[in-house]
Formats: sequence, structure tokens, C-alpha cells
Amino acid sequence: MDEGLRYSSSRETTVGSSEERVKFEGAAEQGLYDGSLGASPSHSPPPSTRFSRLAASFRARSPRLYHAAARAATYVRGPRPKVDLPNPVPLLGRTYTIKGRRFTIALEPVIIRFTRPLTASWLFVLLVAAYIISLSFLVRAQWYLIPASSFVGCTSVYWTGDAGCGLNGTLCAPFSNSSFDFRCPAQCSSVILQNPRVVGDAEVDFVPLLVGGGDSQKTYRADSFICASAVQAGLFSDSTGGCASVNLVGNFTNYLPTTAFGLSSIGFPSAFPMSFRFSPSNILTHCTDLRTPALAFNILITCLLFLVLRPRAIVMWWCLVCIGFWHTALFSQPQATPPPLDVAFGAFLPTLFVCYGFWRVAVRFTLPIFANAPFEAMIWYLAPYWTGVLTNLTMDEIPIQRLTAADIKQQPGGVIALIIIVLILFVLVVNQVRVIRKTGWLPYYLGWYIIGGLVALVLALLPGLQFRLHHYIISMVLFPGVGFPTRLSAIYQGFLLGMFLNGVAAFGFDSILQTAADLVQGGTTGSPIPTFLTNSTTYNASIALTNHTITWPSMPTAIANQGWNGFALLVDDVEVYVGTALNYSLAALEVGLPHFFRLAYATGNTPGDFTMPATLLSNGTWVDPLPGAS
Repeated sequence: MDEGLRYSSSRETTVGSSEERVKFEGAAEQGLYDGSLGASPSHSPPPSTRFSRLAASFRARSPRLYHAAARAATYVRGPRPKVDLPNPVPLLGRTYTIKGRRFTIALEPVIIRFTRPLTASWLFVLLVAAYIISLSFLVRAQWYLIPASSFVGCTSVYWTGDAGCGLNGTLCAPFSNSSFDFRCPAQCSSVILQNPRVVGDAEVDFVPLLVGGGDSQKTYRADSFICASAVQAGLFSDSTGGCASVNLVGNFTNYLPTTAFGLSSIGFPSAFPMSFRFSPSNILTHCTDLRTPALAFNILITCLLFLVLRPRAIVMWWCLVCIGFWHTALFSQPQATPPPLDVAFGAFLPTLFVCYGFWRVAVRFTLPIFANAPFEAMIWYLAPYWTGVLTNLTMDEIPIQRLTAADIKQQPGGVIALIIIVLILFVLVVNQVRVIRKTGWLPYYLGWYIIGGLVALVLALLPGLQFRLHHYIISMVLFPGVGFPTRLSAIYQGFLLGMFLNGVAAFGFDSILQTAADLVQGGTTGSPIPTFLTNSTTYNASIALTNHTITWPSMPTAIANQGWNGFALLVDDVEVYVGTALNYSLAALEVGLPHFFRLAYATGNTPGDFTMPATLLSNGTWVDPLPGAS
């Protein structure tokens, strides 16, 4: 039998003595919860109270409804007095009877017996020191053997979207005759656009931005993601990252789409002033991303903790917290390349504080009961734990990037994925509620979760702010409800801890309330958009392109009163005009190519949202823009 810490003694310390719990739940124990709505335990209020009179009136008017409510309240209340769930018996350390035959599986006792000499405290301290030193060498090899300026992120580009490079792209010069040796991290193929990006007349979303690469020299438009482009061009693999040299080649016409190494690019049939090609790097060394070896090392260490070293439960907990946090911050999902250690340490201290709260409200009631089942504890905790720590990989195929209504609607399959997730969560929550009810603690937990739900509702209704449920917050909300001595609670705790550590180490403690500007991330802002006067009816294809002018109407007074004082025009995704004029000459455009036009209101040199592209085909046909902003 399991000789771990008993659940009952731990649970009592959470709420205090029996007298304190009776006082706390005095209101809940009266009325509906006594099974007869007001009939009398010794601590119940006298029959003359207002509640008793209302209960008596309700019983007289609707006896059926009254008794149904009484039965429901009694069911929710659970047993009285409260009971403790039995500790689970180890699956691999017990005797089974099948068809009258008895046989014993004694794997857990064998593990405990053979590893007992390795559980000494001095050995644990020594191995912790060895682990920290080994991890330091891994971190050094990962980040600090090449110049920090050589690292680029998965979304690094030479040309920023829309008007980000300024008028005629001057802010992004030089356009050619420049090269740069760089190192990319691994797994950049899974880093995608979070908002739609217009390229010519195409709209790209939820994929890495890759434009071109299909010609013999593998030429990419300058706003393509550099690392994903290098992977597609075959310079290194996505699983290991690597180094290469990027060379700017200036103006290029007709970028061809291609598919290679699991990545697809789109084409762009017109000219663009800045392009790049790749060549192998002859300068940089130590280019392989070590996140996979680091993951294998850390998984091995956590398995040894459960199976061999077997420290006290509280020590085991802090080991899991530290390993998961620093693996995320230094290897699997650093906030920058190389990782900003000041930012990581800034998040580490509040992480420890929150995780101590997790221990107090949940983990101390579950982890210690597996003291005599180390193999089983390793399975129940570590598999979901590493699934949560690696959320960026394990949840990569789920078509939901952010829990906002706009993102879920935009991404194909997002609504269906959300429905499936909600159904799975509903089943898990209902089962956990069933477990909590068996102990008699359900009213206590329901009360706190109802209060928390009301607070969240108030926050969600605050004007000018959007309620954002980050995944670290989901872990914090759910953790108190999984503090029970069951195997499922152990699984939930492992996953919730991993997901919490991934959230705070990779993104920090982002606010639960954010402004619309915080969530834009390159998307549209909802600003007003102008229109073109030139359209498919008024454009005369018989006139030479050099003699054409496109026009747009003057700014309405209502728009001007919002602070807009001019216009910005993109031609072929390059900002070519900012000012107050109402027309633009096409004399400088190359004949025989399609051209794309997008117009926006501007404040000074800062444009708002652009229109969708109007397209002038190479045969002189004008295609009006679709409605909406880009």
C-alpha cells in the first residue's frame, strides 16, 4: 500500500480547523444545504429569520420545485461531514486477480529498493551543481560563441510591411551591394503571420511570409522572412537552424513562387526595389541550434529525479519549476536571440511566487502520495509537463494562435478547433467536479470560481480595453481545482505547470487587459479608408500608361475633424506618395507589367489603414479593389 503523506492532514491545513471551516461555511450549511430548507441544525438561525420565512413561503407555493431544489442543493453539497479521498494504490506495485489467478507486479518496490543508496541529500546537492554547470556550457555553446549581432529572429526582414520603409523605401536603404552573415534559430518554419499581409493583389495569412525564390538564382523579395527563406532555399534545415550569407541585389521583376522543404512561397509579377539571395557563410561557426539536445538532456534529468534521486515532494516541485522555466527562456522559446537574461530573471522571481501558490493550493495534496510509486509519478507528471512546456510545438497544428474573436474567425478551422477544445475541457471539468463533490468541498470551490467569473466579467466590460486570456492565466485559474489525490489530478497539474512556465518564460506576465493597439501586431487598426475615383468604368486603356493619372476624392470634413490631413499611396507595395494632392501620375511605371495601388488617409507622414489593392493589369484592364482595409 502507498505510505505517502495522507491527503486528509494536508487538506485540513488549507482551511484551518473544523471549527473555522464550520464558521466559513455557516451560510452554506443552512437553508437549501440542510436538505429541508431551514430545518434545524443547532447552528441554524431561528425560524423567525427572513430567509426561513421566504423558504416556508416558497415551499408552500411550489412544493415540487422546492423539493427539486433541495435535492439539487444536497447533491452539490456532497457528503457531510466532508470526507477524504483514498490514496491511489500503485498500479505497478500490487496484486491482481484475473480469472481466479493471482499475480503480483512489483516494479515500484524494486525501483525503490535499488535506488535507495542514490537518494542521499549530499548526492542530490552534488548532482544539482553538476547540472547547473552542464547547462551553463550548453547555453554558452548555443548563444555565446558567435557575435550577438549575427543572430536574426524568425520574423526578421529587410523591408517592413506597407509604409514601414518610408517614402520610396529610403528608411530601408541600401537596396543592393550589401551582404550579411547571419545565424537563424531552429523551427522558424512554424513562425507565421498573425495578421493578413497584402502582396500585390494576394492576401497572405497564417503562414511564413515568403515571396519569390522560384527562379534559378532563388531571388526573394526583401519583405520575406529571412530564416524561412533560407530554409526553403536549402541553406540549412529547419530542425537545426544554421548560418548563411544574405546578399542584397536591388531591383527585381517577376518573383516566382516555389515549394521546397515543406514551405511554399507566393509570386509577385511586378517590380520591387529590394531583393536578396543566399550563399553559404564562410565566416560563422557553431551554427547548429542546440535546443533539441538541451531538451533531451532536461527530459533525462527530470526522469532521473523521479526514478533515481527521488527528493522530497517540495524539492521535486521546485526542480520542475526551474527546469521548465529556464528551458523555455534559454532554448525552446527565448524572447529574443540571444535570450535577454535581464528580462528572464525579471520574470523568474514572480514565477517562483506563483508556483509556491500552486504548491499550497494543489500540488502538496497530490505529488506526495506518489512517494512509493516513482515510475507511475514520472509518467503522470512528466508526459503532460513537457507537453505544456513545449506548447509552441505540441499545439502548433491547432489553428488558434490567440484567443481573440478576430483571430479565431480569420484562421481556417479556428472555430471548429475552438469547439473541440471547449468540448474536451467540458468533459474534463465535469469529471473533476464529480471528484470534488465526493469530498464535500464543491460548494467552497464553486463559490470562489463564481466570484472569479464575476470579476472577469467586470474586467471584460471595461471600455477601451480588451479582455485577453493568456495561457499562463488559464493555468492559474484551473490549478486550485486539481488539488486532489487522483491520477487525473497529477496529469492536470503536470500540464498546467508546463503551460504556465511556457507562457511566462516566453512572453512574460502580459496583462489580462490590453488595448486594441496592443493586439494589432501589424494588422488593421479600424481607421477610416478612402476610395479611388479611378475605376474600371472611367479608366481608358487606349491611352498610353505614361499619360495616365489616377485620382481620388477630397477628404470629407468628418474625416479631417478626426485629425487626418493628407493621403498616402502605395504602388506595387512601395510608398510613393504622401501629401494632400488628389491624383498621381503613372508616367514612371514600367509598361507591360501589372501594377497594384492602395490608398490611405495620413496624419503627417503616418498613414492609417490602406484600401485593398486596385489592380492595373498588363493589358490595360483596371480591376477595382475589394471592400475592406489592408
